[in-house]
Amino acid sequence: MNAATNHGSARRPRMSAAVPWLLSLPALALFAAILVVPLVMTVLLSFHDWSQYGGIRPVFILKNWREIWSDPYYVEMFSRTFRIAVLVTLITALVGAPEAYILRRMRAPWRGLFLLVLLGPLLISVVARTLGWALLFGGNSGLVNKALMTLGLISSPIPFMFTETGIVVALAHVLMPFMVLAVWTALHRLDPQIENAAASLGAGQLTILRRVVLPQAMPGVLSGGIIVFALAASAFATPAIIGGRRLKVAATLAYDEFLNTLDWPLGAAVAVLLLVILVTIVVAANRLIERRYAEVLG
Repeated sequence: MNAATNHGSARRPRMSAAVPWLLSLPALALFAAILVVPLVMTVLLSFHDWSQYGGIRPVFILKNWREIWSDPYYVEMFSRTFRIAVLVTLITALVGAPEAYILRRMRAPWRGLFLLVLLGPLLISVVARTLGWALLFGGNSGLVNKALMTLGLISSPIPFMFTETGIVVALAHVLMPFMVLAVWTALHRLDPQIENAAASLGAGQLTILRRVVLPQAMPGVLSGGIIVFALAASAFATPAIIGGRRLKVAATLAYDEFLNTLDWPLGAAVAVLLLVILVTIVVAANRLIERRYAEVLG
C-alpha cells in the first residue's frame, strides 16, 4: 500500500510539470505553422537555383548569397536601407523625446486630448498617411509645392518623391508614435518631486533636464529606437510609394525579385539576410540596454 501510494505521489509532480506544456501545445503548433515552417522554407529556398526558362531547381547552391555579397547593387540596397533606418531613428528620437516630456507634464484634460492626437494616426492606414505626404509634396501638383511657387518662395518644386529625404520624412511621421509612447512610458518612473527638489537646490532647467530627466528617459529613448529602427528597416509600403521603382530598399527589392522577376530564391536570400541582420542588431542592442540600465528597468 505504501509503495503504491509513493508511486502515485511521484507521478503527480511529473503530471503537474507536464500540464503547462500540454496547455501550450495549441499555441506552439499555431506558432510553428504560421512562422517557423514558412521561415524554414524561405531559408531553404534561398539555396535553390533559378533560371528564366527552367524556373526553380531544388539544388543546394550558394549562388544567390554570393551574388548579394559581391554585387555592388545589392550592397547599395542594404546600405540605403539601414542608412534610412538610422536617420528615421535619430529624427524620431530628437522630436519624439521632447514631445513625450511635454505630454507627461500636461494636465487633464489636455493630456488625454493630445494623447488622442498622437495615437490617432495609428488608426489610419500607413498607405493613406504616405499618400498624404505624396499629395503634399509630389512634384508640381503637390499642394505645398504649388503654394510655395505661387508665393514666389521657390522657383522649382522641392524634390520629395523618389528621394531618400522623402522616405525618411514619411517614415519618421509614420513611426513617431512608437518613440513617443516608449519615452512617455519610461518617464512615468520619474517622480515629479525630484525635479522640484533639484530646482529648490538651485539647479537650472537645463541642468534638471540633463542630470535628472535625461537619464530616466534614456531607456525609453533606446527602447523606442530599437522599435523604430526595426520597423523602418523592414518597412515596405512607405518606401514603395515614395521611393517607387527608382529608389529601392531591401523590402521592395525582395518584393520585386519575388513578383516581378520571379527569381524566388534570390528574393528569399534578400529577405533572410535582412531578417538576420535585424535580429542581430535588435538582440545586441537589447542586451546592451538591459546591462547598462538594469537598475532603472528593474
